[in-house]
Amino acid sequence: METSRLAKWRLILGKDAPPSGGGAGIGESGGGFGLTAEQQWVDGALEALYNTDRQGGLGPSAPSVSRWLGDIRNYFPASVVKVMQQDALKRLNLTQMLLEPEMLAATEPDVHLVATLMSLGRVIPEETKDTARQVVKKVVDELLQKLTQPMQQAVTGSLQKSVVVRNARPRETDWPTTIKKNLKHYQPDYKTVIPETLYGFGRKRRSLKDVVLCLDQSGSMGTSVVYSGIFGAVMASLPALETKMVVFDTAVADLTEDLQDPVDLLFGVQLGGGTDIHRALTYCQSIVTRPNDTVLVLITDLYEGGDARGMRQKAAEITLAGVQLIVLLALNDEGAPMYDKQEAEYMASLGVPVFACTPDLFPDLMAAALSKQDIATWAANQNIALATKGN
Repeated sequence: METSRLAKWRLILGKDAPPSGGGAGIGESGGGFGLTAEQQWVDGALEALYNTDRQGGLGPSAPSVSRWLGDIRNYFPASVVKVMQQDALKRLNLTQMLLEPEMLAATEPDVHLVATLMSLGRVIPEETKDTARQVVKKVVDELLQKLTQPMQQAVTGSLQKSVVVRNARPRETDWPTTIKKNLKHYQPDYKTVIPETLYGFGRKRRSLKDVVLCLDQSGSMGTSVVYSGIFGAVMASLPALETKMVVFDTAVADLTEDLQDPVDLLFGVQLGGGTDIHRALTYCQSIVTRPNDTVLVLITDLYEGGDARGMRQKAAEITLAGVQLIVLLALNDEGAPMYDKQEAEYMASLGVPVFACTPDLFPDLMAAALSKQDIATWAANQNIALATKGN
């Protein structure tokens, strides 16, 4: 066996791995080949985190944790660093590290880290808040860059059948359509198109469709809230949609005004409370003005801590009024969480689609909902399993 392959197995199995053959054990520090200085450091970093016989393997001192967080970025790719950070938080109870700016600055930002910071929002000290905001902003900017164009294209495409009017006001102009229809007026001298006619959706373009995102902010929904906040901000920027953002635990908060700044929105969320879906649906029902043109996306695991009978009644009232209600058990890359199957079956009996959705599919989902396609058919085409009566 090549030394490089032995080294890989040594790093995977650790120093306590059983002996190999009759010689030195593969897990022993000698092992017949030895590790390079770099491999020894990697071995130490992995042992500190994954040796199950040790608790708090990174040591109690802040400098050692900060150094570990910084050093792993030199030896592992970013995707692995993010996994190791999350494992450190869970296995070694290092949540406290996020309350100190020098440690937080050494972390590799990702959606899970943002969710953890949201859950710590009430206890983050003043000296750490600026660093925390920078971390959240970096993740938000990356997600906006990745998700904005697909969301805009999907929603705009779904509304193409809407009546397009000529001579729209400048702020109501559908610029892609206007440019396309005025290409014959391209001016070579100015290297631009001077439109003869502005095309748009007219004065009522903002009210073509209404979207309400209703987010369960209990602790288990952290990453779903992050993605929902990003998508909410993108949809709020589209003139053809009127988008509202509601978050809830045992209380309800309307964060619609914060959609202009998704960083502020995420810091306005307080993860970790109880769950009162009935109260949240009651509030959402009160802000729906055009039920037949409204899509209400309820993002929750359906574990109702309030009035379960009231929740069912409100869901029935909302759907009977003509609102297109969709229940997402999760909006993340991790699949469906634990959820209340009995309540999911009841929602399904109302004709409400209940399933988990990944962020890459959410724009297409909204496009299908806004154009009033059958969501069950859409989900089947995406190989998504819906919660159904009896399943």
